[in-house]
Amino acid sequence: MRIWTYVRSFRYEDEGYEVKFYFSFLTYTSQLFHNGILIDECTQSFKSELKVIEHTFQPNDQQIKVTVSVGYYSWWSIGIEVRESGELIYSSHPDKNIHFVENKLERLNTLNDSNEALEKKQLQSNKWQKNKHSIFADIGLGAAFFIVAKVTGDLTIAAFTGVILGLALVILQRFIKIDLLGGFAVFGTVMLLISALLSFVFQSEYLVQLKGTITGGISALVLLTDGVFRKGRYFGSRFERYLSSPIEYQYFVVGLGLIGIFMAGVNYCIATQLTKDIWLTYNTFLDTPLYLVMFFILIWRSENRYQKVT
Repeated sequence: MRIWTYVRSFRYEDEGYEVKFYFSFLTYTSQLFHNGILIDECTQSFKSELKVIEHTFQPNDQQIKVTVSVGYYSWWSIGIEVRESGELIYSSHPDKNIHFVENKLERLNTLNDSNEALEKKQLQSNKWQKNKHSIFADIGLGAAFFIVAKVTGDLTIAAFTGVILGLALVILQRFIKIDLLGGFAVFGTVMLLISALLSFVFQSEYLVQLKGTITGGISALVLLTDGVFRKGRYFGSRFERYLSSPIEYQYFVVGLGLIGIFMAGVNYCIATQLTKDIWLTYNTFLDTPLYLVMFFILIWRSENRYQKVT
């Protein structure tokens, strides 16, 4: 399926020529036409390097060879250059370099092949091998909560199921050497228990709306306690398992706690000051995106602070 097509026309010896360049999700193709007749075609895969495509033809069976080069002069547009026996005779964008993307990717590949990049890849691989079991445990608890909630339609039952599985992981950890609890399994189990108890005890819709504020406030308090008194060593090290670069623990955990307080406050204001329908719209469409924007900004700042400190 073609996603986009570029057309670049030129004239050579009073004859009309046209280049059509189009791409799909996996490949890109360049076609050269002479008076509407296809005379050359080349298809490449995005898996290979995004090189400039060259079409060569001999007009009217002459010995002269004409080369038409097609390449990206920016990240979003292409240009062509026509050469006769190696001499440039036409350029669709004279002030642009059609090797722009090709050169960028070559530099990127050079950086990826450097010793520093290889060491970083090896460090990330070792980090993954060490932490993958605890990450799988966290994902498994989340998946179990989601599946039970979908099947039963009861969030309380789903939360208690997560609690039971979390306790099972704690017991299992005593008998195996693989680290299952280095992530958020224990913290997630406790928060699920609190959420389940709130749902079980308070049945009113108004308190359901405030549940996010209550659980968010509790988790924020725990994060701030760790960040202020323990310099974020508990939660910082656990979050770092999911990241590709090291972070400054205290800055990250305190920042995460402040984000939690902010989100709990926003939820409280909307739940108490606005209608249920507006709260439902916020909770469904805006709550998570707002949190993620602040979360990723915090990660970026924490990584930069770590690099400055080290």
